[in-house]
Amino acid sequence: MSSPYSTAPSSGRSGRPAVTVLGLGPMGRALAGAFVDAGLRTTVWNRTPGRDRDLVERGAVGAPSAAEAVAASEVVVVCVVNYDAVDAVLRRDDVAAALAGRTVVNLTADTPARARATADWAAGHGIRYLDGAIMTPTTTIGTSGAVFLHSGPADLYEDVRPVLAALGGSHTHLGEDTGRAAAYDIALLDIFWTAMAGYAHALAVARAEGVTARELAPFARGIGAILPPVFEETAAEADAGTYSGEGNPITSAVSSMAHVVEVSEAHGIDAGVMRAAEGMARRVIGLGHGADGFVRVAEVIGRR
Repeated sequence: MSSPYSTAPSSGRSGRPAVTVLGLGPMGRALAGAFVDAGLRTTVWNRTPGRDRDLVERGAVGAPSAAEAVAASEVVVVCVVNYDAVDAVLRRDDVAAALAGRTVVNLTADTPARARATADWAAGHGIRYLDGAIMTPTTTIGTSGAVFLHSGPADLYEDVRPVLAALGGSHTHLGEDTGRAAAYDIALLDIFWTAMAGYAHALAVARAEGVTARELAPFARGIGAILPPVFEETAAEADAGTYSGEGNPITSAVSSMAHVVEVSEAHGIDAGVMRAAEGMARRVIGLGHGADGFVRVAEVIGRR
């Protein structure tokens, strides 16, 4: 009897659309689960055995090797920890050979340069390649709340859209430059992790002053709500290079930052993150832009 992995067409032997998922960490399992729930013939593989058990019970097909998993579907979705892990899986001779003529949708997070390099490698091996980024947590996958970004050939994106639609949410094609989704991802993660670092630091300072996290949370939510309109307002200024500080000049911002540093260090709390922000702001002031808004920092630190 021939292997079910060696000649399966894109629609699978059952006539259903088929997809393979390589990588069954929390996000990979969420992706595979959404494909299964949407009725796609889903083949799964993970380097660590056993992670496919619940998915197989739900109807997925567990492949014994990455090469056999790849051969099961015309569309292969990859979601692992980083591009080192991607390379370790895809650049094996047997896997690369099996991928020839197929489509890889790589939803692994890494740098734009790595995305472009992987696209070049794929092109050299006859593999159709689309890069992507997932901007929402595992709980959103398969729901309207999921957000996916994609970059690479537009015609390829259109070809795989019916498969990607099974993941729910919104899918945005950002352009032909394969590294563009990763560029958005890096910038947006910069916002998220810098904000989370600030929140963690704020909790430490608040605790030192006798304020619990639960007491602070409603007001922290209010601070968070201020940010979206600020992002919108300052985006046009940043692109135009105007950086208005009419409502809150950077000289005023530096004063607030200094207070945070003072209170933090009085309690023995590391204020390195705020000191870095204050340092960037003082650099702007030193260059003669003290009347500008804080986003002038982006122009100054971005100078080559």
